[in-house]
Amino acid sequence: MNRNPSKSLVLKFSTLVVLGCFAKFTIAGSHSVDNRFLNLSIDELMNVKVTTVSRTPQKLSQVASAIFVITQDDIRRSGATSIPDALRMAPGVQVERVGTDKWAISIRGFNGLYANKLQVLMDGRSVYSPIFSGVIWEQQDTLMEDIERIEVIRGPATTSWGSNAVNGVINIITKKAADTLGTLFTAGGGSFEHGFVGARYGGMINEDTPFRVYAKGFTRGQTQSLSGENANDHWHSARGGFRFDHTRGIDQFTLQGDYFSNFNGSTLDKNALSLSTNSTGQMRGHSEGGNIRFRWDRDISEHSSFMLQVYYDRNLAILQPVGKFDAESFDVDLQYRFPLFDRHYLTWGANYRLYHNKLFDTNLVAFSPHERTNHLASTFIRDDITLIPDRLLFTIGSRFEHNDFTGMEIQPNARLMWTPDTENSIWLAISRAVRTPSRGEVDGKIDITPSLSATGLTLTNLPFPIAATLNGNKHFNSEKLIAYELGYRHQFSPQASIDMTAFINDYSQLRDLTFGALSLRTGFPIQFLQPVMINNLGSALTYGYETSIDWKPRDNWRLQGNYSFLNIDFSSNNFFKNTNPTTGGSEKANPQHQLSVRSNYDLSENLQLNLWLRYTSAISFYNIPSYVTMDAKLIYRPTRNIELFVVGQNLFSQNHRESVSDFIPIVPVLIPRGIYAGAQWRF
Repeated sequence: MNRNPSKSLVLKFSTLVVLGCFAKFTIAGSHSVDNRFLNLSIDELMNVKVTTVSRTPQKLSQVASAIFVITQDDIRRSGATSIPDALRMAPGVQVERVGTDKWAISIRGFNGLYANKLQVLMDGRSVYSPIFSGVIWEQQDTLMEDIERIEVIRGPATTSWGSNAVNGVINIITKKAADTLGTLFTAGGGSFEHGFVGARYGGMINEDTPFRVYAKGFTRGQTQSLSGENANDHWHSARGGFRFDHTRGIDQFTLQGDYFSNFNGSTLDKNALSLSTNSTGQMRGHSEGGNIRFRWDRDISEHSSFMLQVYYDRNLAILQPVGKFDAESFDVDLQYRFPLFDRHYLTWGANYRLYHNKLFDTNLVAFSPHERTNHLASTFIRDDITLIPDRLLFTIGSRFEHNDFTGMEIQPNARLMWTPDTENSIWLAISRAVRTPSRGEVDGKIDITPSLSATGLTLTNLPFPIAATLNGNKHFNSEKLIAYELGYRHQFSPQASIDMTAFINDYSQLRDLTFGALSLRTGFPIQFLQPVMINNLGSALTYGYETSIDWKPRDNWRLQGNYSFLNIDFSSNNFFKNTNPTTGGSEKANPQHQLSVRSNYDLSENLQLNLWLRYTSAISFYNIPSYVTMDAKLIYRPTRNIELFVVGQNLFSQNHRESVSDFIPIVPVLIPRGIYAGAQWRF
């Protein structure tokens, strides 16, 4: 008798797909399905307005930037249960799962657990952590059904969003309260997605004030280490929130908030960690936090508007023995846009942000000082100049930003958009961007003795005891980028389009490492200390291109494909070039090729079959081979208000490798195949 659970799950899923296809011919007398985006032509999709590039509404086809929009319909059809999984749909975005609750996500390279050249926003609220110079993805979540769209900018956007929007910006935009009236309930579970439940209620306080409240929770299974043992990284999460919108004349007000609590874990990599730190090797963590956001928009006229946004964010994270921190931020952001003369359209803004955080020493990490408050203040101005009406648009602007680590930073950019006709558009851009230091790079001290031993420097086998530490640098400077981009869009017909972008990124003053002077620590036992110092001696030249194609061969069938190529040449210290994935080793720690093909097909008004094929090339730094995988989702709606679905993830193999933690010393894991089913009810 076959006892292989993976084969059994695949057999069951295949049976469901076959039965679903057969059901196409047997279903009758039911209501139509609300597929707003599938019902649109490609031409209409290109005219969807986006806001992240210029912070003002623009048609997607007229944006002088490499931008990709993931719609709510894309998310629903993909079967993605998290924001990181949904981001795999965008070209040029590297999404690699490190464990059940951990992802490495970047744009155009330099990926890692805390990729430090990517700005991530939730409704315009920055979730970039100043402690580790990255995004803690397990803390960024919401009810997936409440996401209106995700706008992904590839390339610098520092004029609009400030330092750290170096390689790109991801803005997760949720629906207005007026678009979520009524009740929604969803629940399900399966092999890896053990169980999930979500609920939302939207109503009206009065005719001008819609609101919603939501809650969700899930438990996800654990991955396996390369040796086949459980990685003990199962994840339990709960989250809730609210949103109120109010309209009064030309003014619109929004009040929004969230709270979350996570329980997760991992297994420590004993090859990169002293056994005395944790005898069992198991690690458990807990994080919790919340945020509240207020926004005021005033539409003064069709071409003039004012915006003020204020938010407060706080979170506490404990991951023993790695670290513990308590961090909070406060942000005020305002913007004013208005026309000037006949051909100029000016946008001006200012921002102030306060970061306060307290960090606690562990056996691995220490900070001095433990508590710090940092301030960030900036202003920007951008001028959209119409050189030839409806044909040639020139945009120039700059942000002037002051931070506590490096002082004043100036980040200009210039863009030119040429639209010779309604079917073609060509754009080019040159930008300067900076990535400011994090607290870890300035104030941190990390024990890396076993890590260096694992790379070939056998410090532990020397005839005398020696310890190595990675030390922060009080004089660490900002990383710099000059980026050159060229893009082309073509509309073949109302049913087909292509978008192509090529880029060259010239980085300077990148983070690099070097050995300090060997010293002797007195006391018993006597021990030699080998410091490893952070500096700005690295540089890199990267280049690549990204292509996405959108085609509707039939009204009920949409195909989307994209391909990305990336090459990184990093100039680094000879030793660390091949030993550190965040510095010189980064040229081998990112896949060169990525391919994604999605097929969304409506078999009938009630039955949908969605397939998603992905290819990622090898990551040689971690000895991770290339892999091909597929996700599939079958959706059946017996009535308009009820949706039943079954999803298969990573179907082509029982498991595969995607990435390795470059910061937290946890064991490398295998990402498993998963099957889950669920239901959604709206009323």
